[in-house]
Amino acid sequence: QLQASGGGLVQAGGSLRLSCAASERTFSSYAVGWFRQAPGKEREFLASISWSGDSTYSADSVKGRFTISRDNAKNTVYLHMNSLKPDDTAVYYCAARRTYGSGSSDRSWYNYWGRGTLVTVSS
Repeated sequence: QLQASGGGLVQAGGSLRLSCAASERTFSSYAVGWFRQAPGKEREFLASISWSGDSTYSADSVKGRFTISRDNAKNTVYLHMNSLKPDDTAVYYCAARRTYGSGSSDRSWYNYWGRGTLVTVSS
């Protein structure tokens, strides 16, 4: 099971760190992606990370502001978000797939999803 946490209310320009924790002891063999969904919009890819953490990929829309990382000793993947904007307001989800490879920007590629965490950015 995946659990996303760390969301909350933040002012524009602020920062948050989201966590995606897994109960699976072999989480280190999973690639992970972060997505978000704003009201009335489709779920949007943000970033992905390989099982080892050596390979990461970020969407152009958040490149330079959001960074994905992982700590396999803690079975946790993080999304570090800086310079937040009101348009970043959404429910944020993490997703995983067991693979000794990189992640994907395709949400249908992932077969495990966590409950989302709400991020609200005030202007």
